[in-house]
Amino acid sequence: MRLYAFAVYLFLYLPIGIIALFSFSAGRSATSMQGFSLNWYSKALHNPFVMEALWTSVRVALMSALLAAVFGTMAALALTGMRGRLRKVFDLLVQIAVMIPGIVIGIATLIALVTVFDLINPWLEAAVGWKLSLGTVSLVGAHGLFTMSLVILLVRGRMETFDKALIEASGDLGANAFSTFWQVTLPLIAPAILAGFLLAFTFSFDDFIIAFFVSGSETTLPIYVFSSIRRGVTPEINAIGTMVMVASLGALILAQLLLRRGGSGARN
Repeated sequence: MRLYAFAVYLFLYLPIGIIALFSFSAGRSATSMQGFSLNWYSKALHNPFVMEALWTSVRVALMSALLAAVFGTMAALALTGMRGRLRKVFDLLVQIAVMIPGIVIGIATLIALVTVFDLINPWLEAAVGWKLSLGTVSLVGAHGLFTMSLVILLVRGRMETFDKALIEASGDLGANAFSTFWQVTLPLIAPAILAGFLLAFTFSFDDFIIAFFVSGSETTLPIYVFSSIRRGVTPEINAIGTMVMVASLGALILAQLLLRRGGSGARN
């Protein structure tokens, strides 16, 4: 079993390690190590197209993660107080949103947006002289809806673990619903909200499939990398992939630490 587990992990992570290794190559080949150099990292960071795509990805990921965190928390609060078959229906819908392939979400979102634009744009153009199109707003909306389910699952799981007697005690001491939420509930679920925000940011930043369908004229970093490798892979692409991987792993590790801290705080 240990040998089997080692083989599985080797199969999963060896290609990633090779990409990271070849990103330090001094030559132009992306598949062989020709000396050691940080030149390709410097070239990637000084490439205006890379930096523009990076800024687009960061901007979209921040806005979509904020959208997912706010509305996902609101949905989790509503689901926690819900009982019966209706609760099961909404639970199923949230879980399905996580399991649906990205290509299905991308195509469905594209069709929905184009249909809405066709209905609204004639009125907007006649009234204000401009019309809606695919771009940053569609990217933020699609990623926000896709990652909202992650926030719902994390926040709802956190709310089901802490002691409900704290909320009852707050009410017994004369606090209204808003004060109880602000002073008791929110501090307790804050680690889960922040962890959900980081996960939503990571998923949005790394997403290619959904962005490919709804980005319009915008170019995110994954789309730029995809376009670049069609012209040939260079160590610069390896360097970009390595930096994105390190940033994503950092966000995921931080989210996991926040969840563990929140869980230990709830038990204490």
